[in-house]
Amino acid sequence: MPDFSFETEAAVQGYTAIAGVDEVGRGPLCGPVTAAAVILDPDHIPDGLRDSKKLTDRKRRLLFTQIMDTAMVGVAHASVAEIDEINILQASHLAMVRAIENLPKPADFALIDGNRAPITRDDLMLELHAQYPGYGWAKNAGYPTKEHLVALKSLGITPHHRRSFKPVHNILYQEE
Repeated sequence: MPDFSFETEAAVQGYTAIAGVDEVGRGPLCGPVTAAAVILDPDHIPDGLRDSKKLTDRKRRLLFTQIMDTAMVGVAHASVAEIDEINILQASHLAMVRAIENLPKPADFALIDGNRAPITRDDLMLELHAQYPGYGWAKNAGYPTKEHLVALKSLGITPHHRRSFKPVHNILYQEE
């Protein structure tokens, strides 16, 4: 469990709407980058809350439900077109700003951390997998696994692939 020392320090300084912000999806070859901003109720912090990368999918989804029931949440994406136009780092920042703007109550302090974004993006990739089943997105979430790279070569590039990412770019322009 995190110690919430940053949140505590912000509260001591007088901040009351402290948002944790997280992004997911910087590494995959396809799909948006997703960010979430979460203002937790200090009296209802879910048990087991910690870095989402250290949680099982089952625990992450359980925490997701608890957070959605007790916290203020803003979610946003930066599109594939935005990623290709401004680069993945800037697109991540854009998604984070949008997520903060999408909070139901304005945040007066933001920490770059949180637990909401992975579930939203994973669910989106499951929807895309239903439209494009050959790429294995239900399992690889768009990351460059062997299955995904083979599918890129055999099935081609979808509108959801990031053309600025090297494996996709190389296939588009037949570069090795």
